[in-house]
Order: sequence, then structure tokens, then C-alpha cells
Amino acid sequence: MRWLSALMPRETRFFALFDRHGALIVEGANAVVELVQHYEDTVRRAELIQRIGDIERSADKITHETVSVLHSTFITPFDRNDIHRLISGMDDILDLMQDAAESMHLFDIQTLPPASLQLAELLQQCSVRVQAGVALLQSMDNAEKALTLTEEIDQLESDADKVSRDGISRLFREEMDVRQLIKHKNVYEYLEEAIDKCQDVANVIESVIVENV
Repeated sequence: MRWLSALMPRETRFFALFDRHGALIVEGANAVVELVQHYEDTVRRAELIQRIGDIERSADKITHETVSVLHSTFITPFDRNDIHRLISGMDDILDLMQDAAESMHLFDIQTLPPASLQLAELLQQCSVRVQAGVALLQSMDNAEKALTLTEEIDQLESDADKVSRDGISRLFREEMDVRQLIKHKNVYEYLEEAIDKCQDVANVIESVIVENV
């Protein structure tokens, strides 16, 4: 009956929802970079942390809408489980951006550890590729371009892993205040985990392409 499904109209709202969510991921990543760049400006810091929270809540609404559409749709553009994994993974990226930003406030961090900007910029680069890769899923004619983006995300994740490891190693060598060490280590870990989630989304994109090309 697969041939019959191929002839039936498919719900296309998913792609619009993915695009909206992807745009918010990039917006969130841009705000994270701005937050790290201007962290010493306490007023701007508070505004950016609030903005990142607002972006995350807007993305949550899109995630819930996507799941609702999924539950009410008979024919989906690709496997239902992959749709759920994709939107959940995208949502996780923004959740961790918010966690990173809020931890800076909750832990009363006054200065950020040295590698924070490098990790934030890697997160930004991954986010741009996530947005572009998800948008390309509208047509399997874009498979080659999408796979190139997933390979780039994989490389960026490897780069981030090294930056985080080196940064944490430096903390243990140079930071004498244990509380400060823990706070700074948490910042690194949240940023790196957000990048890991970008790789998770890249893996879903690869899975969708393999199953549909």
C-alpha cells in the first residue's frame, strides 16, 4: 500500500513549523553570542537573558503545535517518529541555550570563562546549519546539500568538544576558587550540550534522507 500513500496529499504545515522553529534557534544563538560578548554590561546582560527565555518559550509553542498537527494528520511528509525526533531535538537546542543563559544569572557569575565566546560562536555556526538543513527537507532533491550541512555540524561538534575539554582542563589548572570552577564548568557544559543537540538534529536529518531518497 506504499504506492497508495505516495499518491495521497501530505500535510505540508510541518515544513512551515520547522522553518519557524529553525529561525528561533538562530535568533537564540545570536543572542547567546551577544550575551557573551557584552557580559560585563549588567543591564544588557539581563535584557539578553530575558530575550533568550522569550525565544525559548516561543519555540515551545511551535513544538506543541507540531506535535498537535502530528497527532491529527493521516499522511505525513516522512516518518512520524522522525518528525517527533526532529522537533524535539530542535526544542532541546533552545532549552539548553536558555539553561546556559539562566545559569549565568542563577549562579551569580560575574565573569565568564575564557572559552565561552568560542563555544558560543560554534553554537551559532551549528544553529545556522540546523536551520538550513531542516529547510532543505522539503524536497529530497536537496539531499546532497543537506548531507553536506550535517557533515559540517559533525565537524563543528568535534571542534566544540575539544574547546570544552581544553577549557575545563585549564580551569582545573588555573582556577583556585572551587565554587568559581564549578560555575564556569557549568557554562562550558551547557554550551557544549546545546551543540551536541545540534548534532542530534543533524543525525535525524541524515536518517530522513536515507529513508526517503
